[in-house]
Amino acid sequence: DVQLVESGGGSVQAGGSLRLSCAFSASSYTHYCLGWFRQVLGTEREGVATISSSGLTTNYADSVKGRFTISRDNAKSTLYLQMNSLKPGDTAVYYCAADLVGPSRTCELGHEFRYWGQGTQVTVS
Repeated sequence: DVQLVESGGGSVQAGGSLRLSCAFSASSYTHYCLGWFRQVLGTEREGVATISSSGLTTNYADSVKGRFTISRDNAKSTLYLQMNSLKPGDTAVYYCAADLVGPSRTCELGHEFRYWGQGTQVTVS
């Protein structure tokens, strides 16, 4: 059974930083590509960043390039999103996602992820 649990959301002033974490429980953790998505109520979910199953390849939305960094710690089965220089436009519920793809496989932002966390609110004012 695959479970993802996000943490680290909260409220921050513009220009500040937050780090989101996603604890991931499943066998063959390194065979999953992972991603972060966000959604504002009433709008479509937006892909923020993805990371390959090996952790060597990352993809970012243009809106967050240079400000956000996605990473994974395979020893801890945890996914991270370091968010710097936050803007009010980054306010959303952030979700982590996972999909079983095999070793050393890449997922683009448009990939259909199968497993999702419950979300964590990020508010930038």
